[in-house]
Amino acid sequence: MVAQQKKPHTLGEKLIKPSILKAVEIKLDELALDIKNQLIHKLKHSVFFAIQCDESTDVANCCQLLVYCRFINEQSITEELLFSQALNSTSKGRNVLSAIDIFFDQNGLSWKNVVGVCTDGAPAMLGSRSGFVSLAKNKNPSIIGSYCVIHRQALAAKTLPSELKNVLEVCIKVVNTIKNSALNSRLFKILCSELSAEHSVLLFHTEIRWLSKGNMFERLNELKSEVEIMLLQLRKDNLRENFTDENFTFYFAYLVDIFETINNLNLKLQGRNTNIITTKDSINSFLEKIQLWKRQVNKETPNFSTFCRLNELIFDEEESICLVGMKNIVIEHHECLTDEFMRYVPDFSNESWKYTLTSCPFSANVDTLPDTFQEQAIELKNDSRPKIDFNSGSSLKEFWVKYQPIYTEISNEVLQVLVQFSSTYLCESGFSSLTIIKTKHRNRLDVEFDLRCSLSNIEPELKKIVQRKVLIRNSLSQDHLDSFMLMSAESDI
Repeated sequence: MVAQQKKPHTLGEKLIKPSILKAVEIKLDELALDIKNQLIHKLKHSVFFAIQCDESTDVANCCQLLVYCRFINEQSITEELLFSQALNSTSKGRNVLSAIDIFFDQNGLSWKNVVGVCTDGAPAMLGSRSGFVSLAKNKNPSIIGSYCVIHRQALAAKTLPSELKNVLEVCIKVVNTIKNSALNSRLFKILCSELSAEHSVLLFHTEIRWLSKGNMFERLNELKSEVEIMLLQLRKDNLRENFTDENFTFYFAYLVDIFETINNLNLKLQGRNTNIITTKDSINSFLEKIQLWKRQVNKETPNFSTFCRLNELIFDEEESICLVGMKNIVIEHHECLTDEFMRYVPDFSNESWKYTLTSCPFSANVDTLPDTFQEQAIELKNDSRPKIDFNSGSSLKEFWVKYQPIYTEISNEVLQVLVQFSSTYLCESGFSSLTIIKTKHRNRLDVEFDLRCSLSNIEPELKKIVQRKVLIRNSLSQDHLDSFMLMSAESDI
């Protein structure tokens, strides 16, 4: 319970433990071991599984490796923390492989059952020779290595035309001018309070945070009038002139709108239980929207209705002299986005039959499937029971797991797609928990057991743990009694 709430262990020792002294004492490592044993048991009963892994440096400069797994469990597909481990030396591909290899050997797992590995884009993970994915493929050549789609999306959205990049730089300077000084921050907060602003704090732009740029733009737009007054009070004339320039105002409004849409896409790619199908659908939808926006803007009378803040400015502006320049900038940015997404996001066209079969099994063209699956696909299409279940709203993973025993070959092929991770979101989320558990005041803590109890969805079997401990205690008590009786008998003699 203490570990799940990410609280110091002393809380349990000082407050909770005294109230349950009469109960059987259960240590955190025993709970973590029970959770791990349950997970290993489930993994061994899954035909195959996929993993995602990432490493990060904690507050004590210790390199922490997190590995998550996704596998078939009962009637669905489950995600769990496989293990966490500190890498004592370097964090190269061979170190990551060695850590996972040792865990597999100790727990009776095999690389033959691994169908997919998802990592971030670091050279240590994706290097063509000594990267972790390449080394893993030496263990099992059929492993499919993938690069986190959220990282890809963030990289694709970074490219901006020079005019928009200048606007971004001005916005960063404005925010830093106010937030870098504690005094300026306090004065700005007072100003916002006097003007009854909804917010009183600007947001920093942090390159490594996925939503940072869009959030910064949105907050700066909400406090735009307050920021202008603050720059005037600070006598930052040049910066204020750039911030209030007419062209800057139009470009800034467009950036607020477009990055709001990009952030919405990013949020769709995040979360648990996302897979290649859902991420592919989200990105294809976004790319198609870009083409729609480009056609709307490219009309003889540009249509900016999609970008509500920009459209409001243009509607209020009597002169239309800025529309031509604005139109060209927006189209150029849309073309940049399209090119970058096509560059960073993988093309699934070569294996499109897998994704069509997975998401639309009853409308898939049988002739496009490999020969080994065609007959079973025909049987599936003409079976009324799966049709009823599929149309009743059951999820893809539940549907295919349910019919795996009946249509084994085709289901296994589909489930190998659904079981793969599309991002390292779980690892990133785990690192957020790590920063809460391991702080500068607890920087010598071994977080393995805490992370297991905090991040796992598996409930420890407390009843079995207690029964086992009672049996051990009774056995020890009987041994002590036998020893005492023997010593008494010897003394009588």
